[in-house]
Amino acid sequence: MNADVEGAGGPGAGTTARVERALEALSTVYDPELCLDVVSLGLVYSVAEEDGVLAVEMTLTTPGCPAAESLPVMARAAVEAALGDAGQVRVTVVWDPPWDPSMLKLDAAAALGFRRA
Repeated sequence: MNADVEGAGGPGAGTTARVERALEALSTVYDPELCLDVVSLGLVYSVAEEDGVLAVEMTLTTPGCPAAESLPVMARAAVEAALGDAGQVRVTVVWDPPWDPSMLKLDAAAALGFRRA
């Protein structure tokens, strides 16, 4: 699953520069156990502008993930650093749909030894 990026106009309106910068920033946030970024791992479900707030919805590989507290904090810090003073950032961890290996990008799947048909 790829991140669903939305511009200020809602779904299908295209991405904004802020959303693009946020996605680039999120691709620098690495899971400390898997040594892959959260975007490649398929952990970022959406990045959207909502009333001046950049909202990120992400998940973790499991509810018991050892990085459960640190990854969302690192994601928020990376996006805030990329955006500077350009507004608020909200990172929400969601569990639906649950993450599974089919959400990995191809390069990440290969790095972890998953084969795709």
